[in-house]
Amino acid sequence: MTDLSALVISFSLLLYLLLDGTDLGVGMLFCWFHDEAQRELMTHSILPVWDANETWLVLAAGGLLALFPPVYALLFSQLSVPIFAMLLALLVRAMALEYRAQSSARLRPWLDRIMVCSSALATFIQGWCGGMVIGAQPQSGLPDGLSMVPLISGVGLLAINLLLACCWIGWRIGDRIQPLAAAQSWLWWLLALIIFLAECYLNADIWRQSWQRLPGQVVIITIVMLWIALPVALWRARPLIQLILTLLLIGTVFTGLLCGLYPWLVPHHFTLSDSASPPMTQGFVLVGAVIAMPLTLLYHSWSFWIERRKT
Repeated sequence: MTDLSALVISFSLLLYLLLDGTDLGVGMLFCWFHDEAQRELMTHSILPVWDANETWLVLAAGGLLALFPPVYALLFSQLSVPIFAMLLALLVRAMALEYRAQSSARLRPWLDRIMVCSSALATFIQGWCGGMVIGAQPQSGLPDGLSMVPLISGVGLLAINLLLACCWIGWRIGDRIQPLAAAQSWLWWLLALIIFLAECYLNADIWRQSWQRLPGQVVIITIVMLWIALPVALWRARPLIQLILTLLLIGTVFTGLLCGLYPWLVPHHFTLSDSASPPMTQGFVLVGAVIAMPLTLLYHSWSFWIERRKT
């Protein structure tokens, strides 16, 4: 039951990274797309789906509080300021996105700048917090916020979200935006690959532990194949295939990290068994998850089906 509880939280967090990461990347891409017609199309490509994506973040945080309260207490006490800043950035991003259509032509550029900055800040903090967790040390606990692993993790998530966004708008919008999106994709793919290799070097113990387990070996081999397949898809200019491969890459890297960290939730501090709630609490929460998560998945599937045509 403890492993199942951890799987529920991991699945919610992964879906949030996949879905809202695309929306945050589109917001950041406003830096490079200055034409108002292009920005309007980019906004309309995410407006019908962006708000539901954050449901998975709420499920992950709520599940962590109910299922592993000591870990929740550690993370939300030591990382309270950056987490508050991330939530504020998400709120400001939502305001800029929703009010853009109703704003005047004079105010709209300022809302676009707010959306770029808030999307970048939220993305960086999410990656930075992930780097803080996987970089925990036996004696000192969470590392210093200015150490290499958290900073590189934040920049890496920026790069991969921008790559996701380029693939997304190339697929959803098409020819009116495709040339610039395709050129941007090469840049973010290369930057993401360099940062991934740096992360592997800095967190070699985690990936070595992952390789010692059969699921981890399968995942690592898949990661290598996806890194090779992505530039082929970029060269052939297939945005949908690029998007699928990038989503799979994020999912396999996330799974590889889980294989390397297991059974730790926070390395050297909290294992699954040490920090889990009583079985009755876990059973109650898991029953709720069995009801809520499929309904959320159905809603997402329905909304994406409705919006399946190009913007």
